[in-house]
Amino acid sequence: MPLNETPILSVRNLTVRYGDGCPLCRQKLEKNRCTACGTVWAVNDISLDLYQGEVLGIVGESGSGKSTLMQCLYFDLEPTAGRAFLSDYKNGSKSIWDASAAEKRMIKNIHMGMVYQNPMMGLRMNYSAAANIAEKIIAAGSRSAGQMTARAKELLEAVEILTSRMGEAPRNFSGGMQQRVQISKALANNPALLLLDEVTTGLDVSVQAKVLDLIRTIKARYGVSILLVSHDLAIVRMLADRTIVLLDGKIVESGLTDQILEDPQHEYTQQLVHSII
Repeated sequence: MPLNETPILSVRNLTVRYGDGCPLCRQKLEKNRCTACGTVWAVNDISLDLYQGEVLGIVGESGSGKSTLMQCLYFDLEPTAGRAFLSDYKNGSKSIWDASAAEKRMIKNIHMGMVYQNPMMGLRMNYSAAANIAEKIIAAGSRSAGQMTARAKELLEAVEILTSRMGEAPRNFSGGMQQRVQISKALANNPALLLLDEVTTGLDVSVQAKVLDLIRTIKARYGVSILLVSHDLAIVRMLADRTIVLLDGKIVESGLTDQILEDPQHEYTQQLVHSII
């Protein structure tokens, strides 16, 4: 990325700690747990930048801190320390974690979209697919029923769900279709940033491929920047321009995805790369 380009998302020194910590924590960590006091460092001093139109992959095993990072960004979890700046919020001059409750709701509803691994966390299963999208639009301040219906139809068509099923509840859909409804809901207000947390986990391989193709299409059509979390480097390889590798709450490697795949430096990254060859 050009050195003079301003990131749309900038995270600095994010830390999530479970426990009070102690003076020995930094020296006595076994994986991400302090052997002296038992404190767990779920995320340990992470910094990253995401640029306009870019897909940034976050890869790591279970417990590496990937989902914790996403939960902090979407205000589902309070960080212990750190700052995060969105270019669309206060021109990037104020950390989103210092925002008021009302401002955080505005950021979630307008500037970000989130797609969870479990669709039940991102959708109201008893609402219709169209009503799920309308809920997000209403939260951003719109009250025009006609506009909401048109937007729901546009987005459901974009994720290849028949408009004849707009009135059906997601509980009647397959897992892959539920993820597509989640994606359409996340895009309801044209957010600059889309957060994707393990969106293909648990899906059949053929369904995974369709969801990944859809994500590529969405990026090309809407120009949204994407933060993509996965434990699977093969998925990150398909989608990400750059990749960050997390292990035990810390960044152990980062760079262009192709470079990491061709010449991994860290032992853990080498294991990941060899697993997909």
